[in-house]
Amino acid sequence: MNERQRARRPGGRSARVGAEVHQAVTELISERGYGNFTVGEVAARAGVADSTIYRRWGSLETLLTDVALTRLNAQSPMPDTGSLAGDLRTYAANVAREITGPDGLMVVRLAVALSSNGQQGLQAGDDLRAERTRQLQVMLDRARERGEQAPDAFGVLDHILAPMYIRVLFGMVPLTPDYVDGLVDRLL
Repeated sequence: MNERQRARRPGGRSARVGAEVHQAVTELISERGYGNFTVGEVAARAGVADSTIYRRWGSLETLLTDVALTRLNAQSPMPDTGSLAGDLRTYAANVAREITGPDGLMVVRLAVALSSNGQQGLQAGDDLRAERTRQLQVMLDRARERGEQAPDAFGVLDHILAPMYIRVLFGMVPLTPDYVDGLVDRLL
């Protein structure tokens, strides 16, 4: 096996380093908030050299975007229940659980903070929104293929996700199942 194959092996050193760096970022954001730590502090906590982070991510903003996107993808898989109403209810319940969980508010605050932090931050915010929109589009396209009438992705963002995010940002929790289902019902 050559070096290139070894680097791509799932669970290898590269994956382990990535997980350790992501964990360090999550802990630092939870402890100190966005903008209150450096690449050096992430590296020290993760047990890697600063150069490892710069080589792999290039900047702190790119690393933070990667952490947020990874969380987004891991925590909110696109359901396939066989109906748009079922998919939206399941998806909305998953998002509600995600954003009210232990790291949920951290990811929301990170996305907001990145969006207001210069050109790299704007790009990071755009990347996060594009990924969330891409995820939604998969579910909505599948519904259309089944012959269902589906809203556009921005309709889901505006009528389901935005109200939940606003409630979490302003401490208006819990997001009850009745509340989340009501958001889906109003959209449909």
